[in-house]
Amino acid sequence: MNTIEIKQDLPNIIEVENDQDILEAIRELLQKPEIDQVLQEKLISRALKTEVDFKAGKIYTRAEGIERTNNLIGYHRSLNA
Repeated sequence: MNTIEIKQDLPNIIEVENDQDILEAIRELLQKPEIDQVLQEKLISRALKTEVDFKAGKIYTRAEGIERTNNLIGYHRSLNA
């Protein structure tokens, strides 16, 4: 189905839909504002920095990440035992 056919079909589908949650979801999707330009630039910048770190081998295994996080928040395994 191409774009023109979809646009022609949507009013018919919406007309017979009675579920308010579905209709609100459709409206929200169609009225979704574009992502804020500043936010978009921050996300792109972070993604690029992450890519550089990844290529440089600056990554942690899952276990290392958990241990590092636990150390940062002062969590000790002895408290959980």
